[in-house]
Amino acid sequence: MKFSKKAPPQQISKPREWLNALVFAVVVASIVRWLALEAFTIPSSSMEQTLLTGDFIFVSKLHYGARTPKTLLQIPLTHQTIGSTGIPSYLDWIQLPMYRLPGYSRIKRGDKVVFNYPMELDRPIDLRTYYIKRCVGLPGDVLRIHDAQVYVNNEPQPQYLGLQYCYYLKTTTTLQDRFFRQYAIREYFPVQAGYLVHTTPDTATQLEKLASIQEVHCMVMPQGMADPQIYPSSTTCPWNRDHFGPITVPAKGVTILINEKNLAQYERVITYHEGHKEVQIDNNQLWIDGQQVEAYTFRQDYYFMMGDNRHNSEDARCWSFVPQDHVVGKAVFILFSLDPNKQFLGKIRWKRMMRLV
Repeated sequence: MKFSKKAPPQQISKPREWLNALVFAVVVASIVRWLALEAFTIPSSSMEQTLLTGDFIFVSKLHYGARTPKTLLQIPLTHQTIGSTGIPSYLDWIQLPMYRLPGYSRIKRGDKVVFNYPMELDRPIDLRTYYIKRCVGLPGDVLRIHDAQVYVNNEPQPQYLGLQYCYYLKTTTTLQDRFFRQYAIREYFPVQAGYLVHTTPDTATQLEKLASIQEVHCMVMPQGMADPQIYPSSTTCPWNRDHFGPITVPAKGVTILINEKNLAQYERVITYHEGHKEVQIDNNQLWIDGQQVEAYTFRQDYYFMMGDNRHNSEDARCWSFVPQDHVVGKAVFILFSLDPNKQFLGKIRWKRMMRLV
């Protein structure tokens, strides 16, 4: 009886080993990024003092449930472009239905939520620019703002730690940069006889006590002064950043009558986020796919998001509600933070490393 010799295992070259390891790492990182955690850098000052420009945070997708991918043809571990080249990292030729996996919590008022910008209509939903704001209105809530105070269902909402507004400082002298750094004021602008600063109410109270400051005044817009940058810009809704609403946040299954006021408030929701092929509004009448509609039932839940830097934030007051299918996840952890206005090691904000949001 003859026994054949076992062939020796084939040796894998070093380049092949590195390639296999790289492919494995990309696959694992892509799954983690899609299913559990994604890194996100705070791009603007709309959430100061809560989150600062340059904070590098992790966004949990486990809280609200991860979304299945909509855009199939995309380079792994990219979002919109290939690095900083400006070259698109995706093709929108194939668009899949998008579903949400179960999460272990729901969005609550006060959550810091990352979502896709609803009005970036030239991109697929899952590849629209990431925004982060605080959720102040849930589906079905009646929200209004009076004298810069947010009310939900007629209840005043908390003055969250870090919430800030624009104040006018009337001064007797020129204030130096180190003065503003001392009070953690990052946005300040010289004006006649003083400065406009963005800061918290507590800091404003401290500034009032200083001999060099004669007056501290919160720059709240008067009621009835319509701001064209605030949505909806309509005669039925003469609102501004500090006097807004009341408005009801749309909820899935809720039906509204079609009239001039409702069309002004919910036109963008019905037109852009409800999945209709054709929507026309003419003479305060709504037409969907060629049929006139007298009442409308919302197909998904929506949320009202606002920045903590209330007088320097482009949020739901400017572009309406955030649809449920645009929600990405919850901001949970600051890994590290870099100050874009400083150099070298001075850029590192050591006190903001490895901390919960």
